[in-house]
Amino acid sequence: MLSELESQLNLLELKCRRPVEHLLAGEYRSVFRGRGVEFEDVRPYQPGDDVRSMDWKVTARTGEPHIKRYIEEREQFIYLLVDVSASMLHDADGRKRKTMAEVCALLTLAAVKNHDRIGLILFSDRIEQIVPPGKGRNHAMRIMDELLHFKPQGRGTDFVEMLGRFGHLARKHSIAFVVSDFMTDDYAQELQALAFRHDVNAINLSDPQLLDPKVSGLVRMQDSESDQQRIIDLGRGGGDESAHRARLKQTMLESGVDLLDLPVGGDCVAALAEFFHKRQRRQVDETGG
Repeated sequence: MLSELESQLNLLELKCRRPVEHLLAGEYRSVFRGRGVEFEDVRPYQPGDDVRSMDWKVTARTGEPHIKRYIEEREQFIYLLVDVSASMLHDADGRKRKTMAEVCALLTLAAVKNHDRIGLILFSDRIEQIVPPGKGRNHAMRIMDELLHFKPQGRGTDFVEMLGRFGHLARKHSIAFVVSDFMTDDYAQELQALAFRHDVNAINLSDPQLLDPKVSGLVRMQDSESDQQRIIDLGRGGGDESAHRARLKQTMLESGVDLLDLPVGGDCVAALAEFFHKRQRRQVDETGG
């Protein structure tokens, strides 16, 4: 059994490493650049120091000239906030989890190649697992192993609990990717507050079958999180799903969160590359470059 799990993990790494090496790492680096320099401390002024770095408040308080010291902020902190509720893991053929694991593996390997620290929070209606930010291949393999094989205890979805925990853990400015089907509401206020402090991105795993106009008829469907059953009219041409996506898009827009809509079973590499391109074009437009 152990060899089978290791084989799945190695296959995921093999599938994702090549596109990261040849395409996504460069795109990732261009979009998620470091924030330049950060303040470290102050020290007494020495002849030859740049007077533009003078800390006038400390100088006035001590009566001796002091300057501010800065260090270059090389690495960044990346967090994957991954929904492992029943609606994400209990589809018939496991395609949603496979897509989730692949897109997260691509982001993990891109972060590691860029020498960033990446962490993982798995959540359902509770916090299921936390992997603190780390670096290197072994750390990346641990994250991918959790994505493939972790068995959650909860079935529902609690975004407020997850966003609160992330806000507590991420003391420094961080980049976060929320990966979910977003089958819940009442989290916009917490999301907006975090997006003000951090670079928050949302990856919505959508089911393309629910949007297919050729699919029609009344079917009985069971909610995988609550076990409640209801009749769904597929003849509406994916009306419920379209409305959900429209609401989600509006919520993310109002919260200042970039949204990537990723169809389950879709091309994760192409989707991420296009997502990075759009972000980069917007950054150029905003800076007038």
